[in-house]
Amino acid sequence: MHILVVTPAQPGSLSGNRATANRWARLLRSLGHRVDVVVEYRGETADLMIALHAWRSAAAVQAFSRLHPDRPLVVVLTGTDAYRFIHTHADETLASLATADRIVGLHRLISTCVPDAELHKLRVIYQSARPLAGHRRPRQVFRVCVAGHLREEKDSLRSAYAVRDLPAGSRIRVDAYGKAHSGEWDSAARAEATANPRYRWHGEVAHARLRDVYRRSHLLALTSRMEGGANVISEAVMADLPVVASRIPGSVGLLGDDYPGYYPAADTRALRDLLLRAEADSEFYASLENACRSRRPLFTEQAERDGWAGLLAELA
Repeated sequence: MHILVVTPAQPGSLSGNRATANRWARLLRSLGHRVDVVVEYRGETADLMIALHAWRSAAAVQAFSRLHPDRPLVVVLTGTDAYRFIHTHADETLASLATADRIVGLHRLISTCVPDAELHKLRVIYQSARPLAGHRRPRQVFRVCVAGHLREEKDSLRSAYAVRDLPAGSRIRVDAYGKAHSGEWDSAARAEATANPRYRWHGEVAHARLRDVYRRSHLLALTSRMEGGANVISEAVMADLPVVASRIPGSVGLLGDDYPGYYPAADTRALRDLLLRAEADSEFYASLENACRSRRPLFTEQAERDGWAGLLAELA
């Protein structure tokens, strides 16, 4: 089968969208399919389209449906689709869902965002990550890693705010990795790093370097206001790196209702207390480790490959 994957992320981008599209292409090729990844749909012929983003890929969805009404079309509902564009750009987003033969969600709670009339199309496929071993966690500092582009949806400086006035005896340091979404975010991150000795912003780095950061970190902090099922959680879990996360559907849908490492989104004091507890309370830290390890079967490459194989078998 010839599969066309449409993503808004340009070739060579280090964004999560491009990484997701490239990983899916690799998995689908391993299932015996021919796969092309494109940013814009220009009328190419394919046996099936997978459109990453209901709103951003809305034009491609409608064009493919018009040109090939008898060929299956899969729409992936992302976090900004589910928690923003379905409200602010409802016509295009809902039209994509209505046109799709299947809708893919990346966490189990995404079903609450899908219209009842389209729920029968929804399939949840968790994003995978490769296992990572060989930790080299430093003793001198308690390193908290933040991975993701700096932008409003990510609440990107929340971890920095949380460590501004920690007790002198705390070893916590925040290391943030990701490209600034705008000049304002660039300026804000640089100013914070200058004023806050516990915060360092390293900018955008290659994925291989980020995996090495996971080895040398004690925690991953995911502070987002909205997520569609962040692959960084999958990566942390498969790297045996405990997570603290804002309690939002996109994280609860990956880590489970009873995960012990949540704090209320945008609550700096609660995040501060959670980080200090993880540093000082070895039993609590172990509970984070064990809870993450229990989720590992969800995020294996085989599980993701099987999810796509099952969906394609339905459409065939």
